[in-house]
Amino acid sequence: MELAAWCRCGLLLALLPAAAAGTQVCTGTDMKLQLPTSPETHLEMLRYLYQGCQVVQGNLELTYLPADASLSFLQDIQEVQGYLLIAHNQVRQIPLQRLRIVRGTQLFEDSYALAVLDNRDPVDSTTLAPGAAPGGLRELQLRSLTEILKGGVLIQRNPQLCHQDTVLWRDIFHKNSRLAPVQVDTNRSRACPPCSPACRAPYCWGGSTQDCQSLTRTVCASGCARCKGPQPTDCCHEQCAAGCTGPKHSDCLACLHFNHSGICELHCPALVTYNTDTFESVPNPEGRYTFGASCVTTCPYNYLSTDVGSCTLVCPLNNQEVTAEDGTQRCEKCSKPCARVCYGLGMEHLRASRAVTSANIQEFAGCKKIFGSLAFLPESFEGDPASNTAPLQPTQLSVFETLEEITGYLYISAWPETMQDLGVFQNLRVIRGRILHNGAYSLTLQGLGIRWLGLRSLRELGSGLALVHHNPRLCFVHTVPWDQLFRNPHQGLLHSGNRPEAECAAEDLACNSLCAHGHCWGPGPTQCVNCSHFLRGQECVEQCHILQGLPREYVSDRHCLRCHPECQPQNASVTCFGLEADQCVACAHYKDPPLCVARCPSGVKPDLSYMPIWKFPDEEGTCQLCPINCTHSCVDLDDRGCPAEQRASPVTSIIAAVVGVLLFVVMCVVIGIVLKRRRQKIRKYTMRRLLQETELVEPLTPSGAMPNQAQMRILKETELRKVKVLGSGAFGTVYKGIWIPDGENVKIPVAIKVLRENTSPKANKEILDEAYVMAGVGSPYVSRLLGICLTSTVQLVTQLMPYGCLLDHVREHRGRLGSQDLLNWCVQIAKGMSYLEDVRLVHRDLAARNVLVKSPNHVKITDFGLARLLDIDETEYHADGGKVPIKWMALESILRRRFTHQSDVWSYGVTVWELMTFGAKPYDGIPAREIPDLLEKGERLPQPPICTIDVYMIMVKCWMIDSECRPRFRELVAEFSRMARDPQRFVVIQNEDLGSASPLDSTFYRSLLEDDDMGDLVDAEEYLVPQQGFFCPDPAPGTTGTAHRRHRSSSTRSGGGELTLRLEPPEEEPPRSPLASSEGAGSDVFEGDPGMGTARGLQSLPSHDPSPLQRYSEDPTVPLAPETDGYVTPLTCSPQPEYVNQPELQLKPPLPLEGPLSPVPPAGATLERPKTLSSGKNGVVKDVFAFGGAVENPEYLAPRGSAQPHPPPTFSPAFDNLYYWDQDPPEQGSPPGTFEGTPTAENPEYLGLDVPV
Repeated sequence: MELAAWCRCGLLLALLPAAAAGTQVCTGTDMKLQLPTSPETHLEMLRYLYQGCQVVQGNLELTYLPADASLSFLQDIQEVQGYLLIAHNQVRQIPLQRLRIVRGTQLFEDSYALAVLDNRDPVDSTTLAPGAAPGGLRELQLRSLTEILKGGVLIQRNPQLCHQDTVLWRDIFHKNSRLAPVQVDTNRSRACPPCSPACRAPYCWGGSTQDCQSLTRTVCASGCARCKGPQPTDCCHEQCAAGCTGPKHSDCLACLHFNHSGICELHCPALVTYNTDTFESVPNPEGRYTFGASCVTTCPYNYLSTDVGSCTLVCPLNNQEVTAEDGTQRCEKCSKPCARVCYGLGMEHLRASRAVTSANIQEFAGCKKIFGSLAFLPESFEGDPASNTAPLQPTQLSVFETLEEITGYLYISAWPETMQDLGVFQNLRVIRGRILHNGAYSLTLQGLGIRWLGLRSLRELGSGLALVHHNPRLCFVHTVPWDQLFRNPHQGLLHSGNRPEAECAAEDLACNSLCAHGHCWGPGPTQCVNCSHFLRGQECVEQCHILQGLPREYVSDRHCLRCHPECQPQNASVTCFGLEADQCVACAHYKDPPLCVARCPSGVKPDLSYMPIWKFPDEEGTCQLCPINCTHSCVDLDDRGCPAEQRASPVTSIIAAVVGVLLFVVMCVVIGIVLKRRRQKIRKYTMRRLLQETELVEPLTPSGAMPNQAQMRILKETELRKVKVLGSGAFGTVYKGIWIPDGENVKIPVAIKVLRENTSPKANKEILDEAYVMAGVGSPYVSRLLGICLTSTVQLVTQLMPYGCLLDHVREHRGRLGSQDLLNWCVQIAKGMSYLEDVRLVHRDLAARNVLVKSPNHVKITDFGLARLLDIDETEYHADGGKVPIKWMALESILRRRFTHQSDVWSYGVTVWELMTFGAKPYDGIPAREIPDLLEKGERLPQPPICTIDVYMIMVKCWMIDSECRPRFRELVAEFSRMARDPQRFVVIQNEDLGSASPLDSTFYRSLLEDDDMGDLVDAEEYLVPQQGFFCPDPAPGTTGTAHRRHRSSSTRSGGGELTLRLEPPEEEPPRSPLASSEGAGSDVFEGDPGMGTARGLQSLPSHDPSPLQRYSEDPTVPLAPETDGYVTPLTCSPQPEYVNQPELQLKPPLPLEGPLSPVPPAGATLERPKTLSSGKNGVVKDVFAFGGAVENPEYLAPRGSAQPHPPPTFSPAFDNLYYWDQDPPEQGSPPGTFEGTPTAENPEYLGLDVPV
């Protein structure tokens, strides 16, 4: 048997009660073109299904019918809700003259509502007897068919069929089905008569006058969907289908939507209506349930009614099936999570399972009710080597012994040869048949070797037919009262090919004499359907043990029920009259009224009581209360079993009294101490309130947030000196400069960000917002703000980072970077972002270009132009517009402008990818407007070649669509710290050992040292050691500041080209201003630059309690708190020497392999990008030196020679930041000379959130 012969199950019931008055509703089938399960009973099956049927709830499939088949039972059918299939028949006519409408809720081959295929005689016409006509369908005779709501028509390979081409099919199709496919084959082997002259139009279904086609749409007046004639007054109601007899919705031949007691409606009346007077929902007495295309007062049997007014086969989600006392079934909403149910084949996780196998049989263990079906095929007991499924063993079938109900069907075409019956289903009571095999059968048993059925508890087949055939050893088929199992007269038993009754009787395979009416499921008294006398358990007996026999019983509804074991058997009289111990005539042992018990209770605690009860039996065996009721330590008992009287010892009384007095004294002392302390606290708080507080105002909404005590330094323009331009952009220009505080002989290298003239107020506000954010951060891995100069053009003063941005750094030193460097930078960036998360700051613009390199071992996060501080009660920030880096942003930030710390995690993953690809561009070559669709489809940046799967999986976690699934920054710190301790295990760089020379020099750093007036420098962090507040008194006389003991240093070059440092003795310097005064030692060179050495003051810092926003460390890689170092040392490396101040006067840095520290830089040594840039998919770089030099962010340092001494009057687009798209384009009519931002055509890769993508 093919799989399609059983798995395509109909979802409707067999013959059902009337949906409307006088209308018989039946189910259809779902067999398509497959051969019938039982060819010899196929016609009988159709007769059972469609005898007297008017509405087919499903498909009407008429297939494989012989030429002499009598089909008169089809003549009452008026409506088919699915499709009509007429195929492979030899019969000449099919009497469907009353069929009016085919709704097409299901379509044949997903396209056709009417299919007529291969209806011909398989015998060659040349071999027929003279005068004999060949078989096959000759006429459709669908003279009443005037409506096909959905689907097309397929008529092919019917050589005897006539008049299929004389039908106007577009008149039958609904107006919304104008494009329905029509394939009508007119090849025929006989001459067809013309339409009758009585037909008003040349359209007919046959040659007689009764076969003229009734046109109900193409002849209608304009605006009519259906009509009964060509006049405008002949239009049908809009709810009519198939035509009408008048204009009202009660005159329709069929309903377009729902039939409500003969009236066509758009919806069935609701079960609940709203009372506008009382503002309540009240039951609607006219409410109806929706069943197919009908409105019914109650759902048909075996259907489930829902609260929304529908009849369904499966309850919706969070609902459970409930059976009322009257037998009606409904879906009821679960008050708490619904109880777990057992699903069968075709349901939930077993939807794709073919049969019960050893792989899924444990799903049914302990189940009493299975929602679905059960099927046993030959593969169940043979196994499947392809799926490694073992054969099902007979002992495993015992899991079905507890089964009582199946909502679908039971199909068995294979069974173990060692089992003579289906006894494992001995407790099965109901097969509901809500899902039918082939849309017709609820019980199918075929090709089995069993001798009897053994379904002794089966009492109901709720729907569908029973098919029992081709079981050559099966007896007792006719001894089952099948009519008592069926629930409507259109169900029946189809059987053939079983063992003849005469052979069964010859082997004495007959019902037991104790079976009533000779009805049984097999031999023996346990297989009776009903007992002629009494039933004891599962066995029929002739009489119960009422007066004699053990154990004694009593009778209830012809059932023998056992008396309680404590009942005393009586001679020639009844022993009990119930099951309980209080229903005995006499007790076998003792009586504790009203119960018979084995012994009287001794120290037993009754229900809901903590007091034990002691009883003893009297002379009559009745339990009496003991005179003494002991509660504990009941050891001494008298001869009756009662507690003996115990006299208390005087020693016990004395001990109890002493202990009681001591406890009383201790309690008094404790209470006194507590009261005294309470009075003292009240007095103390009262005095403090009276002395210190004049009036207390309780805040209405205290936030609990800590105050922001960051300091903002206001610098004078005279203190700043611009050296040269580092870059220009849309907002203005960034200069390399020197800060010389007033009154001090100190030079501090700084970067000065200057807004251009005529800048809009919005730009001024943005740069002040950036200053506010930078002033509030204090972390060794976050760039700090030194001050702000409030001139006509606002100027921000920040630290000068000698090595530029990390993006250029990794590109320049690609061949000399090791796995240790890359992982340490990942750790430090994660620590900086973790700090920003702790202070509730969302960066919004994390990228490698926004990470500055202070030293090769120390990086800092910068560029807070897009950063936003979250309030104490905020968890996210919603942007209004502005420039945004599309290819670094999380998906929710692109689509909904929603920025959180977890969206920064996404940007962190892209930043790590940039490092691991040595500065490749993410999504290179892909326009930015395509990025959101790309991310939604699941595409991500590829795995860098040097990354192991461990590092790449961390990046992938950062790019999860659900922001809550991304790791937190503290987790990223832990992960990369672990990897940095064993770097070569996680980042694999070929020839890493050969290129391990330290890339400490940079082209820009050499250009920085060669500038004029940059000799006497003081690092900004050493200058800004935590100091006394602005309004605090000056230091005590005699104390000297840092500047008085600062060493001078200058850089020289030896003859060999080596760079050295010369330390000079300290000299006196004038005292600093109060704002800049501090104590401690500093360094004239850039701190932490191993390429230049280190020179620090030799005098230690005094002890301070540093502010959390102004923490200072001589070496930022050394933690101030007990946290792991930002620069992680591999576990396999030897211990590093301590980082201490060296007294030597010359410190020589290690030289790289290729000598970038030579006095004369090589010719053409610039940071310009070569023309032959080559990259792979999504920006994976193929060329080692394929990175160039247009300034990507004016905040970062540019190579020597790229800046002009003075800002040009106009700015080239090359200085604009190519990674951002402006969301707020300038309005029309902006003043002349105002910078308009980067044009769209100049950078099509990046889009603003306001621009539709």
